[in-house]
This record gives sequence, structure tokens and C-alpha cells, in this order.
Amino acid sequence: MLKDITIGQFYPSKSVIHRLDARTKLLATLLLMVAIFTINQFWPYSVLFLFLLFITKLSTIPVSYIMKGLKPLRWIILFTFVINIFFVQGDHILWQFGFLKISDKGLHTAIFMAIRLTLLVVATSLLTLTTSPIELTDGIENACGPLKKIGFPAHELAMMMTIALRFIPTLLDETDKIMKAQMSRGADFESSNIINRAKNMVPLLIPLFVSAFRRADELAMAMEARCYRGGENRTKMKQSILTRQDYIADFIMFAFVAFTIASRWIELI
Repeated sequence: MLKDITIGQFYPSKSVIHRLDARTKLLATLLLMVAIFTINQFWPYSVLFLFLLFITKLSTIPVSYIMKGLKPLRWIILFTFVINIFFVQGDHILWQFGFLKISDKGLHTAIFMAIRLTLLVVATSLLTLTTSPIELTDGIENACGPLKKIGFPAHELAMMMTIALRFIPTLLDETDKIMKAQMSRGADFESSNIINRAKNMVPLLIPLFVSAFRRADELAMAMEARCYRGGENRTKMKQSILTRQDYIADFIMFAFVAFTIASRWIELI
């Protein structure tokens, strides 16, 4: 399961999506999130799904690789679905057993929330898979650049977010190694008994936390040894420049969000 997590990983390629500026992809992801939570009908979600599939094809990332990232979150999506379908009440009851009720509004809300979570994971995965950690750091810093005038720590925030994303695959690899070491000593992480699995997680979490703190200390010492300061007067080997492709991508994304808003307005007519 740990190998199925794709958030924070970078898929190297020379596609059109990879060549876009990080600021463009950050804005596109933000607009996609707005579109995902703006839509309140099923047919616009079909259009959005086809749109994300088209972006995936342009990025040359295998669809199976992106869908693999949904596997670790299937229980969260299922839990959200069950909570909404039973606890959101509506006027028309479709099914009832004791105190459990499924209404038309509850079923509608549950399906919508499952679709939104799925599309949200896919959209954010596309951002990290097509943007290297260095480009993502520069993109966040440049996007927050105007806020520096009011004392906003744009560079520090970008650095913290990027380090957190970068260390997700590292910690997953470390977790996998610790699990294999514990399993060779008799630990059972695949038992059907939830209580036993929870108990076996304790000897896994302690060495994982120790390893995480050790890596953080080593990273801090390495940055200090290289006289890293960041912030003002920091030069960059590659300057971020918005090209014609970036402006075209921004126009397409704004047009798509306008379409999602129009889909709500059309429903009200």
C-alpha cells in the first residue's frame, strides 16, 4: 500500500505540462479545486473527468500510475460516502432500517463528496507529478512575492512546504524498510484482527519518528554547512519566465471555471 502513494513524487518527462511554469500549474490546480467544489450536477463532473484525462495524456503520465494513488485513500472516500449517505437527511426516504435512513438528498450528497475527493486527489497529484521540488519552491515563492511587502515570509513558507512534500517518498521508503524488518522478527501487519494490527504499529512508529527527526537534523546541518540563508539577495540558476504556453493554459483554465459557474446558473433557470 505504501508504494501506491503518489503524492509528493515527481514523474520526470519532457511533456507540454512539465514545461509549463510552476506558477501556471499552481494557479491551474487552485482553479480546478474551485471548479470541483462549484459543480453541483453530474454532467459537468463528466466533462471535468474528461478534461483531467486529457491533461494526463498531455503529461505522458500513465493513467494507471495516477489512479494507483487513489488506492491508499479508498477507505477515507468510503467513510465519507457512508457518513453522508446515512446522516444527511432529505424529504424523500429511499430506504430505512431502524434508525438508519437513506434519503434522496443523502445519496446525492454522498456521491458528490466521493467524486469531489477523487477528483481533488487526481488534480493535486498531477501538480506534484509534473513539477519538480525545486520548481515548486520557486513557484510558491514567486506567487507569494507581492505579499513580501507586508512582511509575509514567502520564501520560508515555500521551503517548508516543499521539504514536507519532498520527504513524503523518503519517509514512505523508510516505513517500508522498518515494516520488513519487523515482519522478519514476527510482526503481523496484515492480520484481519484490527486490535493486533494496531498493537504492531507501535514498534513501527517509534523508529519512524526517530528516523524522521534524525533526517531533519541532518538536513539542517547540511544547509547550515553550505551557508544557506535564503530570502533576500538569493540568486537562482534558472529564472522563472512565463511563456506563451503559460498564458494559453491560464486562459483555458479560467474559461473552464467560467463553464463550471455557468453550469450552476443554467440549473437555476
